[in-house]
Amino acid sequence: MFHCNGWCFPWTISAIAGTHICLRVVRQKPIGDAIADHGVTHMCGAPIVMSIMLATAEADKRTLDHVVEFMTAAAPPPEKILAAMKDACFNVTHLYGLTEVYGPAVVNDWNDSWNSLGSSEQAALKARQGVRYLPLDGLSVRDPETMEEKPRDGETIGEVMMRGNVVMKGYLKNPSATREAFEGGWFHTGDLGVIHEDGYVQLKDRSKDIIISGGENISSIEVEDVLYKHSDVSAVAVVAMPDEKWGERPCAFVEANSGANVDEYALKLWCGERLAWFKLPARIVFEELPKTSTGKVQKFVLRERAKEIAKSE
Repeated sequence: MFHCNGWCFPWTISAIAGTHICLRVVRQKPIGDAIADHGVTHMCGAPIVMSIMLATAEADKRTLDHVVEFMTAAAPPPEKILAAMKDACFNVTHLYGLTEVYGPAVVNDWNDSWNSLGSSEQAALKARQGVRYLPLDGLSVRDPETMEEKPRDGETIGEVMMRGNVVMKGYLKNPSATREAFEGGWFHTGDLGVIHEDGYVQLKDRSKDIIISGGENISSIEVEDVLYKHSDVSAVAVVAMPDEKWGERPCAFVEANSGANVDEYALKLWCGERLAWFKLPARIVFEELPKTSTGKVQKFVLRERAKEIAKSE
């Protein structure tokens, strides 16, 4: 009920005379109990919140007799999580935006023609960020140097840019940062992505999260998605780890499902069958992911942790 989501969702529910159900902590059982006991119809949460919910112990799970509309943002949700949420009676809508553009500015507006597709294909489509909200005047994927728009082929990566009257005027008392952010007349989000033929944008990574290993760009999201597809993985975050030879290599931090019997070697084999060799995690560390009060993974903490691991080797 604060920051970007606080500007939108709570006000809307109040405007239609809805009831707010508030929780003090992001925990599996309280979430499941609140949904079942109060008949919750709509809720919001970062992708990690979905992972937390899906990892609920069998003894604590509640059966739902209705579909819950779930709005998610803050990070591209893994296809595996989206498919599992559908099976658990949640209809997920993917939103995307930044503080600088008044929170959610892009929505994955579902196309009815996609209903006939298989669950894995639907999950892949739901993972896209989507098209602009009506208040946002422009949404584009462009080359940040030349400002040329990237082709709508779903493959050519550029920087996601926006413009319109919901975009900020600038950073307070920081004219140089403002000039840089609005170079070429568009607000530069710092997010890298592609645009598909139908105009739907799909994020590939934050520019600061791209891992550059031996001159090759590695998307942390791509590596995370492969690890998420392993049945024993509950949550994962991938960051750059310093490497003397390659400059950087991926380091994966993993939370395993309760009772799972999986180790670093097994997950490296799993990745080796699904990723190019240079994208393979140099280390896979099993530990609880550091999160904010709303469940968002704190990657800056993990980057420092990866540096410590690199120094100890």
